[in-house]
Amino acid sequence: MASKFTASAAARLLWALGTFVALAAQAQDPSAALLTPPVALLNENVPPVSVALQADVTRYTEFKPTSFTAWHSKKREMLVVRRHLNTPQIFALSAPGAALSLRTDYVEPVRGASIQPKGGEAMIFTKDTGGNEVFRLYRSDSLDTKGIAVAKPITPEDRRVNGSAWAKAGDKIAYLTVPLNRSGATDGIQTDLFVGDPKAMEADPKAARLLATLPGGGWGGLSFSFDDKRLVLVEYVSANESKIWLMDIATGKREQFIEAGLEAKADEKVSYGGVRFSRDGKGLYAESDRDSEFKRLVYIDLKTRISRVLSGNINWDIQSFSVSKDGKLIAIVSNEDGVDVLHLLRLADMKWLPTPKLPNGSIGGLSWFRDTDTLALTVSSAKAPSDVFSYSVKSGKMERWTTHEAVGVDPAKFVEAEVARWKSFDGRMISGLVYRAPAAKYPGKRPVVINIHGGPESQAQAGFGGRNNYYGNEMGITTIYPNVRGSSGFGKTFLKLDNGRLREDSVKDIRALFDWIAAQPDMDASRVMVTGGSYGGYMVLAIAALYPEHIAGAIDAVGISNFVTFLQNTESYRRDLRRVEYGDERDPSMRAFLQEISPLNRAEKMTKPMFIVQGKNDPRVPYTEAEQIVATLKKQNTPYWYMLADNEGHGFAKKANSDYLFYSSINFMRKYLLE
Repeated sequence: MASKFTASAAARLLWALGTFVALAAQAQDPSAALLTPPVALLNENVPPVSVALQADVTRYTEFKPTSFTAWHSKKREMLVVRRHLNTPQIFALSAPGAALSLRTDYVEPVRGASIQPKGGEAMIFTKDTGGNEVFRLYRSDSLDTKGIAVAKPITPEDRRVNGSAWAKAGDKIAYLTVPLNRSGATDGIQTDLFVGDPKAMEADPKAARLLATLPGGGWGGLSFSFDDKRLVLVEYVSANESKIWLMDIATGKREQFIEAGLEAKADEKVSYGGVRFSRDGKGLYAESDRDSEFKRLVYIDLKTRISRVLSGNINWDIQSFSVSKDGKLIAIVSNEDGVDVLHLLRLADMKWLPTPKLPNGSIGGLSWFRDTDTLALTVSSAKAPSDVFSYSVKSGKMERWTTHEAVGVDPAKFVEAEVARWKSFDGRMISGLVYRAPAAKYPGKRPVVINIHGGPESQAQAGFGGRNNYYGNEMGITTIYPNVRGSSGFGKTFLKLDNGRLREDSVKDIRALFDWIAAQPDMDASRVMVTGGSYGGYMVLAIAALYPEHIAGAIDAVGISNFVTFLQNTESYRRDLRRVEYGDERDPSMRAFLQEISPLNRAEKMTKPMFIVQGKNDPRVPYTEAEQIVATLKKQNTPYWYMLADNEGHGFAKKANSDYLFYSSINFMRKYLLE
């Protein structure tokens, strides 16, 4: 039975009573001043946070990573994303090193924007409400003016936008929408594809033409041909399978594009990504894992349907690529054991060109300016938050466009990740990234936090840890980010090793990690905590139930507690995609298996303290997943803290909420890991 813990007067009264007691203590001890929590947070058993803790931690929470989002189509200017006050917003940059000009200012995050091709007068971006991920498209035609851009919604409010693309002429956009059906097991979801003039859509969001209705909710990857007569789009079936479709804009007629040799191989699954037309319209560029463990960059001839591998010398996943406007150069980022590597390929002679020396970390935002020479990119590392650069192919020089503001701690002193490997139950080697507490400051065996990524088709990669550096620098905690089976980046076979009835094999990978920790001279196996979000949250709950003797406590954020209720209540446009990964709960045998392995049904074994974190508006893992595990923990008297945010979804996107959660997590670790 789900708990009735909601934004009620009773819940707020409990917090008020706790605050009153704390204030009484403060009257006796002024150093015990308390921080007022954000009004959207509803806390159960979460102790108040001291102002002293906030003051100590703030220097680790004020980073403002900046990322590239779009070049101006006429001028050598760009749009970037950076936090403004509480959420990420869009800023304009007129030149490298110029002052940032705020263009959007919303309560909700705006994480990216695109600029109208050719004309350059307008930009389009997406925004949701309270983390519900019901994204709408917004248009602003005041791109070249100073100050905040006045934007209007151009898509209906009752449907979620799943992707959009500008026509090359800049006179129209194509976009995909899906209906909403948060609860219930309704199947047969359809995706609508529209084409319209964004300016006309400002006056009437329903002015766009319905081009096609597509079966299922897994459509995306829209891109126009250079003559604007065709669209390419991708039908996402699972992490291991997707299909390419071509569509005629005038008629709406579509056909699946199948590579030569695949027609007779119905059982051969291929995963495609980043599909787009070549400049001359004769072929497609794509990331593809056909005949390979890893995704490679390929060119597929539209007439012969024969593909040619362009990145055969790179035996890792191609993570992203960008083709120059004239079609002569391709910038490629490969994911090599969790570190991003930049490559430049000249197509005329298939020659690899020199690239700038970049720190071990992440590379994103690849985008060529209208000339062939200038490439924009976002770069971050363990020792530097992300900033935006451009690289000149001709001169070989990097130009910095943004510089992070100074904060109260020096990122250059942060530790870098080490790659660790351990043998799991079946002899397979599993790897992860280790950030060790500085030995000079914290000698001896250190407590450990295992932070498990979501997905599960994701990967812990080297990059900027930001606030998490507080754990090592100020608390002496070593943090491990494991890449259990099912993680991306290690080949398509590894990606499938946790599917369906193999689900708990990934949990066993953490069991093996406990043994590896026990063998390390600088790690304390008696003081280990697990934390994770989304699928990582499921892993945390599963570990708490299966291996309680190995942990001191657990922090679960937006985690799945019961696979059956999760699949029934996740948003309808996601349901079939998740069934491929986890199993179909409509099948009686699979339903019984999913119930058997669900942490909720093993909660009686959860004896160590638990911290459950959830967004009320989460469309992926509904808040009821948290409510039911909290109700069970409460009933069996397992120590627990519960934090529910009324204005968040799948994770905390607003800084005030995120900060308070961070302070509370530190308190949880201090109480149950360090004491």
